[in-house]
Amino acid sequence: MEALARKLGLRTDPTIFFISAGIMVVFLVVLLIAPGPIGEAFRAGREWIVTNLGWFFILGVTTWVAFLLWVALSRYGTVRLGGNEAKPAYNNISWFTMLFAGGIGTVLMFWGVAEPISHFSSPPRPDVAPFSVEAADDAMSFSIYHLGLHTWAIFTMPGLAFAYFIYRYNLPMRFSSVFYPLIGDRIYGPVGKTLDIFAVLGTLFGVAVSIGLGTQQINAGLTELFGIPDAVITKVVIITILTTVAVGSIVAGLDSGIKRLSNINIGMAVGLMVFVLFTGSTVFLLRAIVETFGIYITNLLPMAFWNDTLASYSGNDGGWGWQGSWTVFYWAWTVTWSPFIGIFVARISKGRTIREFVLGVLFAPSIFTLVWFAIFGWSAMEIDGIGADARAAMGAQAGALSEAVDESIPLALFAFFEHFPAATLIQGLAVVIVAIFFATSSDSASLLVDMLCTGTPEPGPWHQRVFWGVSEGVLAAMLIVLAGEAGLTALQEVITVVGLPMFILVFTMMFALIRGLAHEDLGGVTVGPPPQPDDL
Repeated sequence: MEALARKLGLRTDPTIFFISAGIMVVFLVVLLIAPGPIGEAFRAGREWIVTNLGWFFILGVTTWVAFLLWVALSRYGTVRLGGNEAKPAYNNISWFTMLFAGGIGTVLMFWGVAEPISHFSSPPRPDVAPFSVEAADDAMSFSIYHLGLHTWAIFTMPGLAFAYFIYRYNLPMRFSSVFYPLIGDRIYGPVGKTLDIFAVLGTLFGVAVSIGLGTQQINAGLTELFGIPDAVITKVVIITILTTVAVGSIVAGLDSGIKRLSNINIGMAVGLMVFVLFTGSTVFLLRAIVETFGIYITNLLPMAFWNDTLASYSGNDGGWGWQGSWTVFYWAWTVTWSPFIGIFVARISKGRTIREFVLGVLFAPSIFTLVWFAIFGWSAMEIDGIGADARAAMGAQAGALSEAVDESIPLALFAFFEHFPAATLIQGLAVVIVAIFFATSSDSASLLVDMLCTGTPEPGPWHQRVFWGVSEGVLAAMLIVLAGEAGLTALQEVITVVGLPMFILVFTMMFALIRGLAHEDLGGVTVGPPPQPDDL
């Protein structure tokens, strides 16, 4: 494999690169040959995981939140990620902006309207009436629970582990490095390479599912604007265009490509949020933002442990309730992104203390998420009609967004903008924002997957990075073809199955961090020399 790598002009670990690529190609071939049996296998796997291990996902992420807060507030919070004299490479504003670009933009665009309206029209709790004031409060609580502190704990856990072991122990920038306290120098052997291969494949699937979701939303927007058919072939064309844009950005490099796209998109997304705030019910929304903080804080602890245990006694499907399609899907999907986002966050956080890292990564994006959902979610529910009196007064208009979400979740955002000035222009802008977000996610993921293979912060040759960018697009297209008309459900099935082993590995990172931190003295100096294996 080393000879082949040299012949192809690659600069990577041949074992990790070729085995990861080979498994991915085999999977694509099997998808082409037998999409039916593969789809059925994923459906059966997801059903088993949700039924038997859904509680583990919910308890696990809540445990990560508690663990991270403990680390940040403990005496280990003063440990600096880098040398003891290291300084942060970015000021706080730039750092927060990059956190936003790295992890939440795509999700907020897809779910900002769709999730609150889904819970508003079909409340998670059986004793809450649809479209009621109580349903509106619950809709905001669950939406922010899914995309607030808990989601960012999934990113912060591997991010902290990467930053700590890479910068304090001088280990390679690979997934396996975070398990050094548990397996020692075996991170450089077959065990470590297996972990790295799995991280590469998990990231590829996570990004592919996200591209698939974004493609559905872009297709819905184009259908709304231009009547372009909502069909598999349309989605494949969209993925091809997005992948082409991403590959161009990959060739341009991190600073010229990804940074430029990210900055443009962040400005556009914030502008969209401000537009909704000031062209909608401004005073209502300002009050709602403040109140939403209280709703989230009040309900966070009960939601963090709620497993819908009595679902089978309240008539909910399968004795589990809606959490299999919402909470468990979110946690499984997010954790497949965690190596990608973790390395990204670690790279931009060198020089910060553990306390700065954890509190910043947990709370800054979560606060922005809360404001986003308060503006888009409350606006959407107000348009739909909150409470019996409001719905009766609105007549046929009441429930318009709920009907759109029932018809197509990706359509929700564009149906929402129909109720605002310059609707066509804003819908077109939303399509552009979604497209750039997903192109940015693809190109940055390609660079970071490449780093997982090389083990260094310097990206490999351009054709090596382009390979991963094209691979993500092809994998996303094949998942769309496999999904057919039931696209979102099929993507949920795939990512829940892929997410389980990754979830277990990230859970294990807690114990690796505990053992690593135990070697810190009160001055923050690592006890013992960093590893110096012969093959480094």
